[in-house]
Amino acid sequence: MKKNVLFTTAACAALLAPSMASAQDETIVVEETAVVTEVPCNTRYYVTKHDNWFIQLGAGIDAPFVDGVDSKGEHHSSLTVNYNVGFGKWFSPYMGWRLAFNGGPLHWHSGEGFAKAKYVGANLDFMWDMFNSLGGVNENRVFSIIPFVGLGGTFTWDYRPSDVPNIYQDGHKKRNSWTLPVSAGIQARFRLCKYVDFFAEARAGFYGDNFNNVAYGRPVDINVTLNGGFTITFGGRKYHTYNPCDYLGYIDNLNNQVNDLRGALATTAAALATAEAQLPCPEVVEQEAVVVEAAPLMATVRFTLNSSRISSLEKVNVYNISEWMKANPDQNVAIVGYADADTGTSEYNMGLSRRRAQAVFDTLTNEYGINPDRLSIQAEGSSQQPYEENNWNRIVIFNVAQ
Repeated sequence: MKKNVLFTTAACAALLAPSMASAQDETIVVEETAVVTEVPCNTRYYVTKHDNWFIQLGAGIDAPFVDGVDSKGEHHSSLTVNYNVGFGKWFSPYMGWRLAFNGGPLHWHSGEGFAKAKYVGANLDFMWDMFNSLGGVNENRVFSIIPFVGLGGTFTWDYRPSDVPNIYQDGHKKRNSWTLPVSAGIQARFRLCKYVDFFAEARAGFYGDNFNNVAYGRPVDINVTLNGGFTITFGGRKYHTYNPCDYLGYIDNLNNQVNDLRGALATTAAALATAEAQLPCPEVVEQEAVVVEAAPLMATVRFTLNSSRISSLEKVNVYNISEWMKANPDQNVAIVGYADADTGTSEYNMGLSRRRAQAVFDTLTNEYGINPDRLSIQAEGSSQQPYEENNWNRIVIFNVAQ
């Protein structure tokens, strides 16, 4: 009886060996092509939603260039104090945003004396770290130059003397004005410690002609501010890195395993051929069907950073699991998803690992026809890390379910 089973298995394996080797050759070719043509092997930078938030506190001077002349008909600007506060975030080593508030008194010549008003404004600024962009990323750089541009809104009121405004509304002089300026400026940043920088910046705001509620002469009013102060970055500036080619070592290891299995298969095929030459192939007894025993599940599915999409490179592993399940109809499989602990919060990673397991579940059932009742989903998030190398833990692992 044992001989019947042995020779039947040998004959079937000999018939399957060429097709399995051919299929494996195709897998290796696709894998090598994907690594060479699709994976950029350069370091990339990213920040999490908690990194690089900052606040700024500062003060300086205003120099308004507005409509108004002295008794000789000459334009003059007068310096006044300016206060500013802001908060923002660097969402990459190169670009950031800031919501900045500034305000103070305004003075300008009008006739024999000065006209006065008060203003407060808000600007949404988009900032560019020139040195990180041109000189390479360095979160510990002592000195940086940061150009910025902004859009905002400004409210001006309390004009003195009361006869200064010459803009009318409903037959009366307007007592306040709203303007929507655009601005541009440059900031010099000096690192004092991990959390605190000193900054000095200059901004030019371009307003409509009614900024100081006086409209004649210049079509555009300009307010130049020079400020200095301190920037406090919560947690200090930090940028995370990853390299898509970190997977290459893992892929090489899998290729070596595949090549070892191919060698073992070739050896087995040769041994079977020798046995067939010595003994006749027995008749197959129908009631003694061959049962394929369960084998360890070695396939895994790897994912890129913050993704639950199965790449074409990894889809072959899902296909292999489906074929194993078809060959072992009595076996059920648990799909266990993971996320790496270096990125994201534990709550976010738990959801990400579940989405990865669900993506594999959907592929097995929808594309490869596996009965959903034979599959179960388990999400481990980043609480469990099956590999010491964290970049390897963006993964789905298959376990035989009890």
